[in-house]
Amino acid sequence: MDIEKIRQGNRRALAKAITLVESKLDSDRVKAQAVLEQALPYSGNSIRIGITGIPGVGKSTFIETFGLYLIAQGKKVAVLAVDPSSPLAGGSILGDKTRMEELSRNEAAFIRPSPSEGALGGVAQKTRETMLLCETAGYDVILVETVGVGQSEYEVAGMVDFFMVLMLPNAGDELQGIKKGIMELADALVVNKADGESLNLASQTKRHYSNAMTLLRHSSFWTPQVLTCSAQENNNIDAIWGMISDYYIDANKNNDFQKKRTNQNQEWMNKLLFEMLELKLKQNPEVKRQMPELHKKVTQGEVTPYNAAKTLIDLL
Repeated sequence: MDIEKIRQGNRRALAKAITLVESKLDSDRVKAQAVLEQALPYSGNSIRIGITGIPGVGKSTFIETFGLYLIAQGKKVAVLAVDPSSPLAGGSILGDKTRMEELSRNEAAFIRPSPSEGALGGVAQKTRETMLLCETAGYDVILVETVGVGQSEYEVAGMVDFFMVLMLPNAGDELQGIKKGIMELADALVVNKADGESLNLASQTKRHYSNAMTLLRHSSFWTPQVLTCSAQENNNIDAIWGMISDYYIDANKNNDFQKKRTNQNQEWMNKLLFEMLELKLKQNPEVKRQMPELHKKVTQGEVTPYNAAKTLIDLL
């Protein structure tokens, strides 16, 4: 795999590297790590933005409008859109390129749909690795779109610099199925679809959420903001980028940006450690041999789940 081609912004080389990183084959894992090692010195120069919201909030339209705005400002934009995989068949729709038609045709944009494969945070397992590769290819802003179906979005918030929750203009509907935990993670709430008849409702919703946000404890230097916009009519998109730029400047001033990235890398290492242990466990011949028998005993109530799990762990 030619890291120089990726650095020159060759989209085909980038796409191939991401496919390699997402592969589940053991032989590919080794190759993927070699590519990531080479990419590491050239990564880390982007701003990573997580975007979530319930289905129907207009995430794709927002990302397309926002992405095109950023490109007009001279930025290169990568969009990592995570599609919900079917937990049964494991397939996913991967229709993001058709939903962001204008953006996907733009030379300065790179859109990569990835199946979430049942990963808990509504985010693909290899999203972190993919971000590194996009940074190596010179993308300045990386947008990570998450499934937004009320799954644990903690994972996404833990891998981006700025976490944004899109809302609908519907003040009466309290928290619109968005958990309080997600609100505490948000660096900004953006009320989309603030146009036409919904304009008044949108400013009501903005007030409602601004009040709600003051009640929540936020542990950083940044006070989360509530803004309104219309992605459809390209309204107030500049204000959203202005707010993110302010955040970036403040975070760098306070050295919070570096701290956040360091914590993210430590979390990533811990997560990989568990993944590797699980893999090692599954590959152990003695574990493979005893697993079905222990499953049976647990099912029949002959052994407690704790003791069964401990037996398998002790084999390592």
